Amino acid sequence: MAARTKAQTLAWLRTLSGELNTATLKRLEDTLPWYRDMPPGRRSAVGMVAQNGISAFISWFDDPKSIPWIAADVFGAAPRELLRSVSLQQTLQLIRVTVETVEERVRKDADETLKDAILLYSREIAFAAADVYARAAEARGLWDARLEALVVDSILTGEYDSELPSRIAALGWNGHGAVSVLVGTAPKMLDVDQLRRTARHLDADVLIGVQGSRLVLVIGRTEAAEEGGDGREPLTFLEIAAELEPGFGPGHLVLGHEVPSLVDAARSAKAALAGFAVARAWRGAPRPALADDLLPERAFAGDPLARSALINRVYKPLQEHSSDLLTTLWAYLDNGRSLEGTARELFVHPNTVRYRLKRISEIIGYDATGAREALILQSALIVGSISARAAR
Repeated sequence: MAARTKAQTLAWLRTLSGELNTATLKRLEDTLPWYRDMPPGRRSAVGMVAQNGISAFISWFDDPKSIPWIAADVFGAAPRELLRSVSLQQTLQLIRVTVETVEERVRKDADETLKDAILLYSREIAFAAADVYARAAEARGLWDARLEALVVDSILTGEYDSELPSRIAALGWNGHGAVSVLVGTAPKMLDVDQLRRTARHLDADVLIGVQGSRLVLVIGRTEAAEEGGDGREPLTFLEIAAELEPGFGPGHLVLGHEVPSLVDAARSAKAALAGFAVARAWRGAPRPALADDLLPERAFAGDPLARSALINRVYKPLQEHSSDLLTTLWAYLDNGRSLEGTARELFVHPNTVRYRLKRISEIIGYDATGAREALILQSALIVGSISARAAR
């Protein structure tokens, strides 16, 4: 066969394009199960991509300098949702089938120049497809980051709207049941992926937000608390926070109390933020520290939630249970936690003081003999007394 000129080859390819399109669509139907299973509208869009690929090859063969326009020519006509329904792997399968169909049809009548052009074009179209998906992934990542920041901001402010559940679902939140909010300092180089990997390893999920110098994590378990994926007891939120601690910058780290669900997370967030603001007042505070362990400092700083917690968890239960217990706690703390001094003031035996302190611990969960818990109890007595006098 005499060698064709480039113009003759182009004319021949153009007359052949309809046949190539038909053969390509039939081969897609025969060889790709995912293509066959698509709804008609989406299958038509995929077929359009394949046909555009053949047309773009003919244009490219005419002018090889048009490589930068391949992605626009081939993928531009496809609807935007096609990127979400067809994976990169499936797109590469589509390219392979199209190229194989063209190669088989022109192999006998094509010269080496055209065969080399097909190979070069298939490489370029594959790179172009990868670039399209990379750009889409980057855009999706930026959108997810903005959406996540919006959700975290809504949680911190407590300003919810009807769209919050759908936004959370769009982020792929896998948490079930209770959540807790962790607040600390953002590191200079925040590794969001490492935080997510650590959380997944702990059977947890996180929403991540950066507000100025603060890093905020909303933590939820990916398995219900009563379930053990491998028979083990699920980790507490404090244990999860301790594992996530290396992802934060230097400084204090405060964990809000556990709340029943993500829509209640604002309460945990407020406690964590209030605790973070005053954590420096607790010399030797652990990292992470519980916001509930910072109730005295929060109350002194004017946090109404802390004052309410001290009154409702400590002062009122003791007041309602027995005036003797409340009086004993006052005397014990005023006497520098001395059993003998308290016994002398109350005209009772030291063993009676011990018994009453044990009952106090059983009722409210705080041990007055510990220095830190004594501060919490004394703060509760002061705040409770002020509240009781104001209520008269």
